[in-house]
Amino acid sequence: MARVVVAGRLVAAVAAVSLLGGAVVGCGSGADEGKAAAVSGVAVRTSPIAGQLAGLPAAVDGPRIVVGKPDAPRTAQVLVDPKCGHCARFEEAGGESLLKLAVAGQVKIEYLLASFLDRDGASGSVRAVNALRASADAGKFAEYHAAVFASQPKGKFTDELLLRIADEVPGLRGPEFDAAVKDQKYKGWVAEAEKGFEATGAQGTPMVLVDGAPVGSKDGALFEAGAFVRALKGVGVGASA
Repeated sequence: MARVVVAGRLVAAVAAVSLLGGAVVGCGSGADEGKAAAVSGVAVRTSPIAGQLAGLPAAVDGPRIVVGKPDAPRTAQVLVDPKCGHCARFEEAGGESLLKLAVAGQVKIEYLLASFLDRDGASGSVRAVNALRASADAGKFAEYHAAVFASQPKGKFTDELLLRIADEVPGLRGPEFDAAVKDQKYKGWVAEAEKGFEATGAQGTPMVLVDGAPVGSKDGALFEAGAFVRALKGVGVGASA
């Protein structure tokens, strides 16, 4: 049973996910999520579709970062914590499939970036979400988001690692972005994003919601690209079969 700490309370993830009609597949409190590791040894990667993501618009909307064309016919909410290993698996499979649909103008994605795994800075999730928020200002969120999850370390996210990842996103590094990362400029927004995540009723990640209901959680389709595309079509997201 995945368990998470939210707002100072230890909650069984199964309870909230059951209320949403999903399954318990994801990250909990993650006692091992923040073990120290040498940043220099972390492999920095980018998304195989980084070139397509470069032109994908993103805008901050309250606690959410909305990716895709504003006139897209459907909306999907994506709930992830940067240090959640299951979220990295999702982003590589179902998450990439969802982004391809966003590139095609078939869906816009509302990202709710959680940081519940970051107990007293143990995992670096707060720093990672802060950097992701800064990348939105630079117009590079989709590319950087994909690279952050592709480069998820065994240890915690640090400013040094987050800037190394940014080096792989053309045009992202600069005085303004670097300062926002090092000074945690958006730490207040990170807390707002966590509250937005909690407001959905979810207590674990990853989760994708369409019309308030989880998609791909019960059968693990989140973690298999083709299966997730079929699951999305089942709720009217994406081209008809």
